[in-house]
Amino acid sequence: MNAQLERFRKGFPWLKIEAAATPGRGIEVLSEEQIKEASEYADSAEVKGKCKFVPASGAASRMFKDIFAGLESENASTRKLADNLEKFAFYCPEVFGAAPFEPCTCARKLLTDDGLAYGSKPKGVLKFHRYPDEIRTALAEHFVEGQAYMRNADGSVKLIVTISPEHRDLFEAELAAIKDKYEKKYGVKYNVSFTYQDKETDTVAVDSEGKPFLKDDGSILFRPAGHGALIFNLDKLDEELVSIKNIDNVCVERMQPVTYLWKKVLMGRALQLRDKIFGYLCSLDQILEVRSEISDACFVPALNMNQDDPFSTPECQELCNEIETFLKDELCVEIPEPKDCRDRVEKLRDKLNRPIRVCGMVKNEGEPGGGPFIIRDKDGSTSLQILEGAQINPDDPHAVACLKSATHFNPVDLVCCLKNYKGEKFNLLNHIDEETGLISSKSFQGRELRALERPGLWNGSMSDWNTLFVEVPIETFNPVKVVLDLLREAHQ
Repeated sequence: MNAQLERFRKGFPWLKIEAAATPGRGIEVLSEEQIKEASEYADSAEVKGKCKFVPASGAASRMFKDIFAGLESENASTRKLADNLEKFAFYCPEVFGAAPFEPCTCARKLLTDDGLAYGSKPKGVLKFHRYPDEIRTALAEHFVEGQAYMRNADGSVKLIVTISPEHRDLFEAELAAIKDKYEKKYGVKYNVSFTYQDKETDTVAVDSEGKPFLKDDGSILFRPAGHGALIFNLDKLDEELVSIKNIDNVCVERMQPVTYLWKKVLMGRALQLRDKIFGYLCSLDQILEVRSEISDACFVPALNMNQDDPFSTPECQELCNEIETFLKDELCVEIPEPKDCRDRVEKLRDKLNRPIRVCGMVKNEGEPGGGPFIIRDKDGSTSLQILEGAQINPDDPHAVACLKSATHFNPVDLVCCLKNYKGEKFNLLNHIDEETGLISSKSFQGRELRALERPGLWNGSMSDWNTLFVEVPIETFNPVKVVLDLLREAHQ
C-alpha cells in the first residue's frame, strides 16, 4: 500500500512520444491480396488452441448516465428513448405499456426495480438485438461470433468472460438460456468460463489530501484497478491464440460477416508474424549453439570476441541486418547501438522473444478510444504503443502535435499469441510496464476521491509485447457506450 500511496504523490512519468503511428509508418493498410492471404493463413496455420476473451465486468450504469439524469425531469435523452422505445430489443408492452410513452416513466421502467432494473445489471445480459425468432443479448452475439471465427480443431469454441462476482447469477442464467440452443444451431461445443478480476489487484483510494480514503466504518477503501488487472486473468490461459473484444462491441448478424473476415485477417497476420519471428529465433539459436562450442583458446580480449566467433561471420551479420530491417519496417522497433556483434545478437533475440499482439485500428471519426503511437522506451529502443489521452503530456508541444496528427484509434480489437517458439507459455506479468497507469477522479457514496488504475490491458500491461497495428474498417466497431447507440443501424 505504501508504494501505491507514493505513486499518488509522484504520479506516473510521461512517455516519450516519437510520432503518431500512421499508415506507412506504424499502421499496416493491407491490399486485397494481403487480406486474402492473411485470412487463408488463419485457416491453415497450426495453432495450439484458440480462445475468445471478453472483458464484461461492471454494471452498465455509465450506459444509462443520461437516462438516470432524466428520471425526475425529462431531458433530450429520455425524450429520444420514449420516442423510439418500440425500436429497442428490450421493449415489451407488459413492462412499458403502449404508445404514447412518457419520458420519465420510460426511464423509471427501464432502470429501476419497477421494470427491467437495467440500471444495476451488466451490459452482457441486456437485450441488444431483436430478430424475427429471438432477442439476443450482447453475450449471445459473442457466442454467434465465436462459432464463426474461433472454432478449435475439435469443433469447440472457448469463451472466457470476465465478470463481477455480484453478477454471476445473471450471466449463468443467460448462459443456460442460450448454450444448448446455439450448440445445436451452429454445430459447435461451447466451453464457457466466467472469471473475476483478482481482488489482490485492487488499489488503495485517497482523499483530497492524499491520505487513504476511509469508509464510514473507518476501514480503508480499496477499488478495482481498471481493466489492466485483467492481465492476470489472461496470463492463466493455456491457449496460444486469443481474441480480445469488449462485451458491447457487437452488431446484428446481417452485418457480422465483415467482422468475421477482419478477425480472421488479424489472426492471420498474428500467425504470419509468429512464424516469421519463430524462424528468426531458431536461426539465432543455431548461432548461439555454435558459439558455445568454440574454444576459449582463440579469445581476443581487445575485441571481446573470438577470431572464429560466429557472431561476427558474414552470415550472422546478414541475418542480423535482415532482422533489424524486419523489426523496423513491420514493428517500428529500433534497437540502441550494440556494444559488439554478440550484444547485437542478444538485443535482437530479446526483442523477438516476446508475446505478440496484432491490434485493429480504425480511422478516427470522433469515437473514444486509445491512440496508436511510436514511443521511445527506457532502454533507448522504439516500439508501438496504445496510449490514452490522459497519458499524453499537455505541456509538451511535440507530444500535443503528435496527438493532433494521429489518424486512427484502437477499438479494442486484438489478437494475441501467448506462447514462445518452443511452445512454452510466456509469463505475461514479466512484460508489464509498471511505470504506466492513470490517476483518476471518482466518488464513493457522494464523496470525492482519487483512484489509482494499473497499466491498461492493451496499454502498459502489454508494453513489452511485439506489436503490429492493422487498419480495419469502421464497420467492425459498433460499441454501445450509451443506450441510444442501440438505435444505430448496426443494432437494428
